[in-house]
Amino acid sequence: MKRYFLGIDQGTTGSTALLIDEQWQVIATKNVEHTQIYPKPGWVEHDPEEIWEAIQTAVAAVLKEAMVSPSQIVSIGIDNQGETCMVWDKHTGKPVHNALVWQDRRTAAYADELNEKYGKMITKKTGLGPDAYFSATKIKWILDNVEGVREKIKTGDILAGTLDSYLIWRFTGGKAFITDTSTASRTMMMDLKKGEWDQELLDIYNIPREILPKISNSSEVYGYTTPETFFGQRIPVAACITDALAAMLAQGCLDKGDIKTTYGTGCFMYINLGHEVVYSKGGLITVSSWQVNNEITYAFDGGVYIAGAAIQWLRDKLKIIKNSAETEKIALSVKDTGGVYFVPAFAGLAAPHWDQYARGMIIGITGGTTSDQIVRATLESIAFQVYDNAQVMKTDSGYNFATMKVDGGPVVNQFLMQFQADLLGTPVDVPVVTEMTAYGAAFLAALAVGEFNSINDVRKCWKLQRRYEPHMSKDERDERLGQWHRAVERCKNWEIPNRS
Repeated sequence: MKRYFLGIDQGTTGSTALLIDEQWQVIATKNVEHTQIYPKPGWVEHDPEEIWEAIQTAVAAVLKEAMVSPSQIVSIGIDNQGETCMVWDKHTGKPVHNALVWQDRRTAAYADELNEKYGKMITKKTGLGPDAYFSATKIKWILDNVEGVREKIKTGDILAGTLDSYLIWRFTGGKAFITDTSTASRTMMMDLKKGEWDQELLDIYNIPREILPKISNSSEVYGYTTPETFFGQRIPVAACITDALAAMLAQGCLDKGDIKTTYGTGCFMYINLGHEVVYSKGGLITVSSWQVNNEITYAFDGGVYIAGAAIQWLRDKLKIIKNSAETEKIALSVKDTGGVYFVPAFAGLAAPHWDQYARGMIIGITGGTTSDQIVRATLESIAFQVYDNAQVMKTDSGYNFATMKVDGGPVVNQFLMQFQADLLGTPVDVPVVTEMTAYGAAFLAALAVGEFNSINDVRKCWKLQRRYEPHMSKDERDERLGQWHRAVERCKNWEIPNRS
């Protein structure tokens, strides 16, 4: 009987199931979107139960497409959004509130208070600067604002964590309550060097340690699915990692100085720092990329909040495109943006700016501006943001890079990838498998059940599809970047702090 490996990518806008055969070829993939909930400006939520159903739908679809029995699955690996977090009833599994998404800014004022009082200490312990981006402020908000939750904590009825913890808990019928260092390092609650929850920080946030999951390896058999959660089968759930870091692993970025960018709802660039914690002076955060065999690997993280989400905004809100695929043709239909620059700071600006109060801006509009030029400016904005992080990566890590490995849905856009190579001035490598997040999670799970001997075996799975060489002149690059940076400065500090 043939054997198969399942990777589940629980992303910001949807969940993807990836089915991989014994030769590590992808044989089926399915993405199921879930609702983006915006209760107030700057607030972003997800319904965890809708996400759970989306995962079930996606997995059922790939099994059906490939005509694979659930009993043929060897292992399941799960990657997750990172900072998005929730609180739920440990007996019923019901969320006490919607999950608060990493983009959510409702705790910005509290993050400012933390930065003023404890900023340096938090950064030294966690590698992060206090920001509403991270999970701690979000979990605290739910505990403080949902009636009865703190009382239920006293009776041992409440669990809290990032979405990986919830999904693994659901899959294993409540038997496994865990997270890994890559995800925990994004909560602003984990001691980065020890790989453990930091009690001093938990006391500051007033988050009880007992409601949090155990921090574990990224590759380990945590438990088994139940017949109710996986089509009648007991399958090992054996990997847990943040999405873009799963992609970093799948790209084979295992050595110091290896760098890659994952394009998705947001955009996330990482450079491998090895096993030593290094702090950035230029606005990057330091995280655990993964933990295997109880050894933590670290990375610089340059996160962009809004990338593919801006394209989704063009589709769902402005309604000037029907789908993301047509943006390539539209962008190529005009010679340039006509001087239009779009800074998609819908939820503030992340690295390297860290401005919680920046807001989105389209500037340079004239009476002759067309919707096609706005579409092109949207794609260019993704590449500009990646460029800014790449420059800080070089400076703060001390490593130069000869190529940039990329992955994620948007890398199929040839206009975007060519423009990215032009801005960076270095080649951009697109792999055969672009959905590297679920692929990396599947690999880690297979490693945990003995399918591979070493994490280094992941390099055998990587294949190049296309390399984009830079063609833009230095003068044009400098002029375009200069205008982009002028636009970024104009969108900063727009939102008024403490406004409800």
